[in-house]
Amino acid sequence: MPPFRDEHILIIAPGSQTTLAQLGLPESFTPASHRFPTRMFPAPDGKTYEPYKIRSRKKEVMINGGDVEMGGTLEPKTAEEGDEELIELPEDDEGAIYPLKEGRIDNMPAFWAFLQHVHNTLSPTLHTPIMLIAQPSWTAKNHEDLTAFLFEQFKTPALCIMDSALATSYAFGIANATIIDVGFGKIDVTAVTDFQISGRGTVPHSGGEAMTQRLMKLLKAKNFTRDMAEQLKRSPVCEILPPGTPLPGTDAKEEAAVISNPAAAASTGATSSGPSVRITEAPHVPVLEMEVGEDDDTFDDKQIEDDGVLDVASIVTSGKIQEVLARREKEKAEKEKLKQARKEKRDAEKAEAAAAAARPARLPNSKRPRAIFHYEEIIKDAPDAKRQKTPEPTPAAPAASETAVASEANPADSAAAVPESEPAPIEDEAARREQQKAARKEERRKNREEENPERIRRDIEIGIERFQAADEGYLDAVADTIYRTILSVDDISKRQDAWDALVICGSGSKVRGFKEALLVTLNNRYLVSPSSATMFMSELPSNLATPSGTGSQTPNASFTPHAPPTASAVNPLLLAATTASNPALNPNLSVTSYNGTHSHSSHSQSPTSIKVASPPGYFPEWKLYEEAVFLGSQVAAKVIFVVDQGLSKGFLSRVEFNEEGPTAIHQVGLVF
Repeated sequence: MPPFRDEHILIIAPGSQTTLAQLGLPESFTPASHRFPTRMFPAPDGKTYEPYKIRSRKKEVMINGGDVEMGGTLEPKTAEEGDEELIELPEDDEGAIYPLKEGRIDNMPAFWAFLQHVHNTLSPTLHTPIMLIAQPSWTAKNHEDLTAFLFEQFKTPALCIMDSALATSYAFGIANATIIDVGFGKIDVTAVTDFQISGRGTVPHSGGEAMTQRLMKLLKAKNFTRDMAEQLKRSPVCEILPPGTPLPGTDAKEEAAVISNPAAAASTGATSSGPSVRITEAPHVPVLEMEVGEDDDTFDDKQIEDDGVLDVASIVTSGKIQEVLARREKEKAEKEKLKQARKEKRDAEKAEAAAAAARPARLPNSKRPRAIFHYEEIIKDAPDAKRQKTPEPTPAAPAASETAVASEANPADSAAAVPESEPAPIEDEAARREQQKAARKEERRKNREEENPERIRRDIEIGIERFQAADEGYLDAVADTIYRTILSVDDISKRQDAWDALVICGSGSKVRGFKEALLVTLNNRYLVSPSSATMFMSELPSNLATPSGTGSQTPNASFTPHAPPTASAVNPLLLAATTASNPALNPNLSVTSYNGTHSHSSHSQSPTSIKVASPPGYFPEWKLYEEAVFLGSQVAAKVIFVVDQGLSKGFLSRVEFNEEGPTAIHQVGLVF
């Protein structure tokens, strides 16, 4: 078999809503070049499938003329006599059939037709190997049916079916990891150890669609449609707050600041002391309320007058009275000038501080009880769409902007309302900034309407419902599935490695704050400090002694004789906990400790640390890694088809398929 080339490799990564595909491997791996909606439409004959919606309509014919052919002139046709024609509607999804539902193949003939559409669009050559990314819910029968279809229909010389979780681990280059794929209608959790699948878990009826449905339910009173809820979920105003975070504007009781250390409160502003206390205010330094310049001047003047009285005789006898008086007047003028400069500087600092205090504070999204959501609606079948204009938004403006606008409209009234300590230029500056901001916003809106006349933008005010796309029950179900999946790993020593390399991917994880909230939920529920002395009680072998309160050991009848403990003996529970991540630090751990039986050094019933894996930094084209499965498929295709060339049975060749049939796919590939 001739070697495969980079530009001939075809990669297809199907998803429930979107399928990523690309022909050829670039020199530096990039995101997918083609994105196909994973849907098909019934053909007019009712037996096959088409990639786009097809409708029939009557041909538009000329009433006062006819078509001319070589044999003569046809008679004019009327509109009623016109023939019907078929037109494609690429943007219409009415009546669409989605072959994949929650990852599983629900309609195999439609999925075959979809793969045929992808293949025809990319039009690869005959000598093109195919890398197909499989979903975790695909069965062995699905793999066999797809193998037979791809070899018989596309005449491919080689085929590799790779699991999506393994592809993600290839993208991050991590041998031991936990892949959390947040899809459209489900969440798949896969534990990978040594680039092999060790455990699986699924959260059904979840994913991004569950968040959209919850937003629709919460905003039902505002007549929110699914498209509106979907756009709200993807907007920056929608955010998932960590568990325990009070919603802005609610009546949640804040923790009272009880001062347990008055000295710390007086010096640093903290209510207590300790390594875990954060200082939120600047240290309080006592400042003497005195005017330095005035006191210095007063002291100098008095000293000069005293010196003048004492030195009158010498001044008169010297004969330089005029020069001395001129010098004293010059010094006094310089001191007055310096005093005036200091006073102006203090006034400028006070004015700047007042301006900073009067400027409205820009609160983060999680602190604002209400926000403006920009919804873009597509007007279909509207010939006069260009004449329609977006209605002016009427959001509730902040109090500061209202004051600025009111002051511009009626300066007299605003001057009476503004305190005397606030200077007028600050108010004018704030009003000018608001005007400039409104002008830029209006200009952007006009440009957007000119570029897309069929889109109408509406501003909708949303309350705290935008923080409730995923409630605590949603996050708890995902966290519980992650814990059970990692706990199902047979190699106990690899469980902690799986906790230290969590990979959260999938389009559903793009919701703002989802990753942080899930990590906080895992830490709150399962993270245990390694200094806990009782967390590993059930995992210790039965032939170890039961520790006493002082750290010594109480002999049991079944205990093998050891040297008697001393007063400085170390509690074995604490030793096992602190040396779990580094067994070399435990001097008592050896192969013969358990009479030749299999032993492990990681007591990982519960994790001692939970971390999110860092994405690779050597792919400049990849900024976001929610679609890291496609990056991993490129890496695997490069290794399997180009570098390895089939030496490690990474793909199924046509010769092997002709000899053994579709079942031979289970002997190769990266699926299990």
